[in-house]
Amino acid sequence: MYRIETDSLGEKKIPADALYGIHAMRAKENFPGNTQFPVEWYKAVGITKLACYNTYRKFRDAATEKFGQNLTVKIINNDILDALIEAAGEIAYGNHSDQFIVPAVQGGAGTSINMNINEIITNSALLNTGHKCGEYSFIDPLEHANIYQSTNDVIPTALTVAVMKLLQSLEEQINMLRQKIEEFEKENREKLRPGYTQMQEAVPSSYGILFSTYNEALSRDWWRVSKCSERIKQVNLGGGAIGTGLSLPRFFIIEVVPELRNLTGLPLAHSENLSDATSNLDKWVEIHATLKAHAVNLEKMSGDLRLLASDIAGEKILSLPERQVGSSIMPGKINPVIPEFVISAAHKIYSNDVLVSSLSGQGALELNAYLPVIGCTVIESINLLISCDNTLLNNLFAGLIINGDSGYKALINSPSITTALSPHIGYHKAAEIAFLMKEKRINIFEANSILKVIDDTKLKTILQPGNLLKLGFSLDDLEITYSSI
Repeated sequence: MYRIETDSLGEKKIPADALYGIHAMRAKENFPGNTQFPVEWYKAVGITKLACYNTYRKFRDAATEKFGQNLTVKIINNDILDALIEAAGEIAYGNHSDQFIVPAVQGGAGTSINMNINEIITNSALLNTGHKCGEYSFIDPLEHANIYQSTNDVIPTALTVAVMKLLQSLEEQINMLRQKIEEFEKENREKLRPGYTQMQEAVPSSYGILFSTYNEALSRDWWRVSKCSERIKQVNLGGGAIGTGLSLPRFFIIEVVPELRNLTGLPLAHSENLSDATSNLDKWVEIHATLKAHAVNLEKMSGDLRLLASDIAGEKILSLPERQVGSSIMPGKINPVIPEFVISAAHKIYSNDVLVSSLSGQGALELNAYLPVIGCTVIESINLLISCDNTLLNNLFAGLIINGDSGYKALINSPSITTALSPHIGYHKAAEIAFLMKEKRINIFEANSILKVIDDTKLKTILQPGNLLKLGFSLDDLEITYSSI
């Protein structure tokens, strides 16, 4: 069963019970593909339109009270308005998302998004008032569902709402992961390990110090993400097509953003320059750079842990949890799938950053036609980061094992440990011990027993974890003077 809908370009057959209409159908045909439009943005359009309908009611009631029968503005009666409000609330809850048929990759600056949702709201309102889908003589997608709105202010404002909510979730996920890593930092403060520079053994370090670097990086990420909402909170709702507010009541322009702020609980603000907020999308470039920075830190940390837990590293000091079978041909093989997932996601975010930047620069004069792809890309990056933080917390750090004894054993067998002796015996004598350790493949205690460069008791004291991890040395630490070397 079909119904016939018309627009200025002609007619189209629409499934009789479909909530979408001719505008969405044309978009589906013009933009073939199955790229999924984010449900978060879809829901945010619903609550943005709800704010518009509530504000319209306030304007209508104020105008009617002032002018009475002399009011010349066309009025939407309460039955229709109530039905629109109910339907917009359904969208805000995510209902009818299967009726949104416009793909994420599209043209038209978001007009197809707006019209598809206008059609869903209209047809849902028609059904809720005892009519059939497509009976637009009762409730119309443009005359009623789109009252005092433009694609160019509703859709970007809804994007801001969706992103601000997602940023709250990302902020929480970062902090939970950071807190877990902080626990590892405290628990492993004196568990020694060789430090590495340029993939070669360097001076002694500890797992506590290593995890402290991740803790600090995630603390910076948390702080930066917490500031993102401040950078994007100004919206252009009420600006109309290009930010001039043409054909919109001034009452509506002033009141609609406060109404949306009340509905969402988000710190939204009316842009002081609505034309700027309509035409320039640099705020998305700015916050995506913050997302990219977080991805960089997650990749660095995941790459480190994958390397330290690899078979190439020899005797494993650090072991990742075994999450799934790693091979269809090699029995018993377990792969580091969590770090690999995070690294893959990070590189997707890096490519997304290029896309957001390049398309934001493609804005022309009063509008950027590429907002749909920019917005979908930003949302994708945030969701990827939330997923990364979540799986690192629950599927990696929850089962991470560190063998402190193996770390100390590796350290005393590493020629790099001799750096700790330099303040006491000088560079050259320390180098003698290091070269002998390499040559004979022996540890530092065995090498010193052959060369007898430093007293064994003194050597053991120097190599205690607390002394190796001190920030530098004091003169009191030097029992052997340079004059006696």
